[in-house]
Amino acid sequence: MELPERVTPPFSLNEFTEIIDVRSPAEFEIDHIPGAINLPVLDDQERHEVGLLHARNPYQARRLGATLITKNIHRHLEGPLAETPNSFAPLVYCWRGNLRSSSMALIFRAIGWRSRVLEGGYKAWRKFLIADLDPLIGAGKPELIILGGMTGCGKTRLLHELHRQGAQILDLEGLANHKGSILGNAPDSPQPGQKRFESQLWEAFQRFDPERPVFTEAESNRIGRLQCPPPLWKRLGEGKVVLLELPLHERGKLLAREYEHFISNPQSLKDTLDGLRRLRGHEQVDEWHRQIDASDWPAFLESILVKHYDLCYRQPGSEDSIYAEPSATITISSAADSDYAIAAADLIAKHS
Repeated sequence: MELPERVTPPFSLNEFTEIIDVRSPAEFEIDHIPGAINLPVLDDQERHEVGLLHARNPYQARRLGATLITKNIHRHLEGPLAETPNSFAPLVYCWRGNLRSSSMALIFRAIGWRSRVLEGGYKAWRKFLIADLDPLIGAGKPELIILGGMTGCGKTRLLHELHRQGAQILDLEGLANHKGSILGNAPDSPQPGQKRFESQLWEAFQRFDPERPVFTEAESNRIGRLQCPPPLWKRLGEGKVVLLELPLHERGKLLAREYEHFISNPQSLKDTLDGLRRLRGHEQVDEWHRQIDASDWPAFLESILVKHYDLCYRQPGSEDSIYAEPSATITISSAADSDYAIAAADLIAKHS
């Protein structure tokens, strides 16, 4: 039987009908090749058991590993791969491209599928991505259009509307799963790790048409606990800035929508605000607590905008900002969807 072909990056991910990561779910969650599916040949507990046994008796560990791998490959063939056609040509990889991926690829070859193994596994892919990420992001194209403006003015909302109307966007807060502030944690899911964040950035820049602009938001060099790669940070500072303005009471309305999970859980909001006591003082934080206890949300939202977020804002073009002076200002009169649709259409027309 012909052994599986082994491939090394760089290559086009589109040349494979599927990319299969056979590592454990925990390994896959940390990071994986963009577009890969997880069909583990050892789950987290099985991998742990084989590892412990290998320290005592390598031969018995290999026997146990072979038994578990065979069982799990059978489960995948009977399950997610049950309707797979004869033309199936996947790329299979594990951590180093050895036992786990080779075992699955060999069985696929026996079936008649053109399976290929990633030489060096995920480690080789990660090494390639790191080498490719900086020049890919640091290239002069596509042009970046930076949406600036104070917290609550709807930069993310406008970004999503631009995407809905067909523009290219780089949603850094979406990729980082964080809104970039003390209240920015997503309520139901954690941030990805740095490796996963970088893989998503690589995938995004791979897909961009370099001849069309990319709209993104002005961010700091850290989004939650994630670090903005230096080439991207530099590109953001070189981008053309468009400043958004929205009246204060309308900003409060948008903030109420974005942080609805905090409003529905006042104690969690108060606990989070306690982290601002050193910065804003006990008197101010106590006032916010009283407004929350009274459910005076309009007063609280406008207060935290003016007395916290606006004080943190660095005006583009100022000495303490990396961003260029705004080339244009868009004033949006209300938080209505129609106003953001008009603003998005106007931006696309001006930068097409």
